[in-house]
Amino acid sequence: MNIQIFGTNKCFDTKKAMRYFKERGVKYQFIDMKEKGMSKGEYTSIKQAVGGIENLLDEKCKDKDTLALIKYIADEDKDEKILENQKVLKTPVVRNGKLATVGYRPEIWKEWL
Repeated sequence: MNIQIFGTNKCFDTKKAMRYFKERGVKYQFIDMKEKGMSKGEYTSIKQAVGGIENLLDEKCKDKDTLALIKYIADEDKDEKILENQKVLKTPVVRNGKLATVGYRPEIWKEWL
């Protein structure tokens, strides 16, 4: 099992996700999205695993202008705009190989263990 947690240190759900795996003795890699975001390959893999862009976007993010722009630009340009500004993604994004979840989802992580 190769768990990666994408999030920020200020996000409570990210902290809860890290604690969830730590309490179960599962090693994970934490990627702080403020310092280093997702690569294009990681983003594409996660997007497929969670069922598309709509499931990745955070409706409550602070950057409402970018979020609105992403919703209304052409589909082929959306991925590039999201990779430029990853603050519009819900956190945490937890990845286990080809599987991924968005948000705090312990019911799914339990199946992975």
